[in-house]
Amino acid sequence: MIWRVASYIYQEISNVLLSKSIERMRKRLKRTKGICSCSSPRCINHSTFNWYEQDLWTYIARFLDGRSLVILGATNKWFNSVIMQDCIWKFTCLRDLQVPDPGHVAFSWSKLYASVVDGSHSFIFRQQEKHIDWMRIGAFSFDSEVAFLSQRMSASVKIPKQENIGDMLQSCGSCLLRKIKTGIWIADLQLVRCPVCDQEKCEGTMQMLDARHIELFLNQGFQDGSWDYELVGSHEIKKKVRGAYGAIFDFKYLTSKSTAGIFDYKSWIGQPNDFQPKAIIALHAVAVNTNLQENQGVLIKYHTMRAGAEGEIVSIRISQQLL
Repeated sequence: MIWRVASYIYQEISNVLLSKSIERMRKRLKRTKGICSCSSPRCINHSTFNWYEQDLWTYIARFLDGRSLVILGATNKWFNSVIMQDCIWKFTCLRDLQVPDPGHVAFSWSKLYASVVDGSHSFIFRQQEKHIDWMRIGAFSFDSEVAFLSQRMSASVKIPKQENIGDMLQSCGSCLLRKIKTGIWIADLQLVRCPVCDQEKCEGTMQMLDARHIELFLNQGFQDGSWDYELVGSHEIKKKVRGAYGAIFDFKYLTSKSTAGIFDYKSWIGQPNDFQPKAIIALHAVAVNTNLQENQGVLIKYHTMRAGAEGEIVSIRISQQLL
């Protein structure tokens, strides 16, 4: 009984409210214009969303690749001013290269990013006639000014104690280079003609681990040819070798967990009958290896480029040629 009374009261109140609502609507309709000139309430309340919100597009840019950023920046002057902010290209560069922030850089991040992704490599600028093919390995980082270079695959690392690079190589198949320019380094695997070296009987090819500082191609000294490569050491192995191996480490992280994967050779060098070049990169190191067929040994050469006569080392090359 109580439920029926409550239901009746609720229904009556609803009818009264509905009647009043209909009456108010009729009064409004009398005051409005004809249907041909009526204005929709949705059209009157314009959205307050601002498409030209700089913080919003700065955030969106974090999810775009380099090509998409360039396209967005070409839309108009406003987008160009937003997208060309150095902070956006710094984030994109570090994200795509998967390296830590190096701190101060001498060039804008947009130029640095372009020099990495535009297809440039060191043989484009000189010795083009000796170049055959190349492969981008990736990026790694130098935190210290000392590099450890190795030509042997060994689970145990032997640190050379000699001062002369030639003596280091002869003693333990590795050497130390000092005064390395710290920061981000780019690593490529180059395939070049053997006349790059001085073995007259060789008519084949040689592989080269080619690493450079990310700023190298933008420096005037490199562009005008005043900076050049010099031979700092060589070593012959006059016996059969299983593979042409070369590695570059930041000496500070030689035994750290971040480089442990490079010493796990079986995980990346391929099967003995796989003669395709293989490469691996870590946060502070890079290595390459090509399994070899029957041979009488290899000649390994080490070249460096300095930023001026007494400047920092800005590029390192390790080449292997069959004897």
